[in-house]
Order: sequence, then C-alpha cells, then structure tokens
Amino acid sequence: MNTLAQKYGKGVFAKHLENYQPQDPLYETYQDSAGRQKRRKREVPPGLSKRDEKILKSVKRRAHYLDKGFSLCGFRFGWTFIIGFIPIVGDVVDASLNYYLVVRKARKAELPGWLVQRMLLNNTISAAIGFVPIVGDVILAAYKANSRNAWLLDEYLRIRGEEMLKAKAVRSEDVSVVKPGAGMEEGETVKGKKTGTVKSLGSIWKKKAVAPTPAPSTGEASTAGAGSTNMPGSLKGKGTLKK
Repeated sequence: MNTLAQKYGKGVFAKHLENYQPQDPLYETYQDSAGRQKRRKREVPPGLSKRDEKILKSVKRRAHYLDKGFSLCGFRFGWTFIIGFIPIVGDVVDASLNYYLVVRKARKAELPGWLVQRMLLNNTISAAIGFVPIVGDVILAAYKANSRNAWLLDEYLRIRGEEMLKAKAVRSEDVSVVKPGAGMEEGETVKGKKTGTVKSLGSIWKKKAVAPTPAPSTGEASTAGAGSTNMPGSLKGKGTLKK
C-alpha cells in the first residue's frame, strides 16, 4: 500500500512540474482548421548568417532529444532522464552530454561571456539536482537545462538577426555584444522578412535615398570625384579621380 502511495505521489508531483518546464525548442503546437492539435518545427529567426542558422538548428534538435524526445502519460522526457537513472555514472554522463552537445556547440556562434556563464549555471543546477536519488531525476526531467540553453541561444540570435536587418543609424543594441552579421561570408545574402519592428535593408535605404544632384551648368567644372555616387552614408562609391 505504501509503495502504491509513493508511486501516486510521484505521478502527481510530475504533473505539477509540467507547469515549470520550458517549451520545446524544436517544435511548436498549433490548431488546424479542424480544431486538432498538431505540431510543426519552429522557424529560425530572420537576419542570421548561414553559420548561425546551422548552429541554432543543431542546438535545438539536440536539446529536444535530450530533454523532450519521449512522452509517457503526457509527461515529456529525453535521454538525460533515462541515463540519469544509472547511479552516479548516469549523472556524470548527463552533465557531459549537456555541455558537449549543447553549450559547446552554441559557443561557436560567438556568444558573449555572460551568456555562456548563464548556460553553464543551468548545467550546474541540472547536475546538482541529478545527484538526488529518484526525486532528483523527476525534477531534472522537468528542469530541462538543454531546452533552457537552447532558448537562451534562440533569443540572443533573434536579437542579432533583428539588428542585422536594421540600418546602422537605427540599431538599438550594443553591436559589440550582439555582433550583427557574425559568421557571414563574403557575398552571402541574408534571409529577412518585413514585420512591424524588423525591416529589410532594401526598404530602409529606399526611404533614406538622397535626391540626385542637379547637373552643373554649361562651362561649370564639376568638383565631384569620378566614381562618386548619390548613395547614403557608407554606401558612397570609392572611385578616385585620375589625371
């Protein structure tokens, strides 16, 4: 009887912990036209380099399978929960997977030190909880350090993408921290979309375009350097006047 009571208590405890879980970083749920709940992969934020897109997708996928790859009676858990049941060794393996598969991969996106420290703190909390027998494993399955770290990366890169899609004059974040355009190679195009707060570079420059300078009158020498253009700011031509 006592064993049944313990199992029931753990089940209720697990259901309450569902309320404190971070959302799945890889999938989102939506309602179709028939009113059925379905899921689809989350979109990557616009304005990112191909390198950052690849890193974010990889981190989200790994975090999903480590934290939420399986479902039992509505309770989602991943490989970290299963491995954690192995005494001591399982907790060490979990901590290693959390770092090497998620944090180490995320660091390749040139993250600031404070963000990496936040991720490492999540891993430390997760490792400490995991050493508590049985109850610790249940809490660990709800805490989901990898999903938390994936969301930290997603939010940081979303801001980086937004700043990249803004003109320099209207950027609101510290570029030395956000590093808009990080990881982009020469000639690489940026995927972007117009929204209420994020505008494409083309539309911004269109609004800031300078009116063409009237042609000089007959006999009047032009003082403009050959190759100069009427582009705004840093987009002016760099031609030189040759004798």
